Amino acid sequence: MSVSTTAAAVAGRTEPAATRGGGARVEFRGLRREFGSGVVALDGLDLTVEPGELLALLGPSGCGKTTALRVIAGFETPDAGEVLVDGEDITRVPANRRDAGMVFQSYSLFPNLSARDNVAFGMRVRKVPAAQRAARAAELLELVGLPEHGDRYPHQMSGGQQQRVALARALALEPRVLLLDEPLSALDAKVRLTLREEIRRLQLSLGITTIFVTHDQEEALSMADRVAVLNAGRLEQCAAPSELYERPATAFVAEFVGTMNRLPGRMTDSGRVAVVGTEQPVDGAAPEGARDVEVLVRPENVTATVEPDGDATVVAASFFGSVTRVLLDLPGGVSVKADLASRDAGALAPGVRATVGLAEQPVLVVAAAS
Repeated sequence: MSVSTTAAAVAGRTEPAATRGGGARVEFRGLRREFGSGVVALDGLDLTVEPGELLALLGPSGCGKTTALRVIAGFETPDAGEVLVDGEDITRVPANRRDAGMVFQSYSLFPNLSARDNVAFGMRVRKVPAAQRAARAAELLELVGLPEHGDRYPHQMSGGQQQRVALARALALEPRVLLLDEPLSALDAKVRLTLREEIRRLQLSLGITTIFVTHDQEEALSMADRVAVLNAGRLEQCAAPSELYERPATAFVAEFVGTMNRLPGRMTDSGRVAVVGTEQPVDGAAPEGARDVEVLVRPENVTATVEPDGDATVVAASFFGSVTRVLLDLPGGVSVKADLASRDAGALAPGVRATVGLAEQPVLVVAAAS
């Protein structure tokens, strides 16, 4: 994630999702899905999505996030567990009867149909009268900002415009749940930013429960009410973006979300941890019986000051607008990243000697690698 966007991306939501409208409540209960090769995609997933909430499923490739989305859509059948929507078990309900709208990464528009007819396709299948279909399609194209594009075919539209049409098509039947499977990953950065803001605006205005699969941390943290981090088919943590970033529940979450330094430390008799010349309080429990540990620290909590006799050496400095990320080498082959205000980082050029410190705050401590 870009250093300059971290603060905005992790800003907390001020309005509880459940107060925003009539979206459905979705529950995953003990979901397990194993494929023939012995790969376990979901390993007892328990997760609840509140009505009207936008929940992002985030994790590395193969963590199970897309499988979870396909299970709720009805494209995958779990080996064990249940999927409930507003208390109704839909685990064995066919996909075409689940009242869920899905938007794919690849758009999946019909190339021989205009934008208007693509949006109206599901209504035509359900035999909605032609006049009603046309009115609804025009309304939705207006909603997604494409009122003049109804007669255009997919090849006549940009990727961002095609994805807007796909979103309008998913909303045409007024689904109880909207499912988004990495819908922005094929777009360039500027279009991606614009479209994610539009998706969030629409989701908030409609109050529809939305599950958004992404591998992009910035997308997840900036769009979602809560983010569920998956790892090897299991839920590591589900929390608001600010909590996920500032108070990660596990070392995996701490290192996967954002950037994290891993520094050698030593537990003290007082229960604190000594690290880079400071003593810090421990967040949670330290590894039992361990003296030598590793300490997880965000770059923005690292300080660096020019000092001719300092034991750190600046290796590189990367400018990100208001923030500059400085990479320093410490004794013992340890490297540390520090995110500093650019106005204070000008003197920290490569080769300069410096002193490194940490802001006083609780830190996560894990067992030292053997």
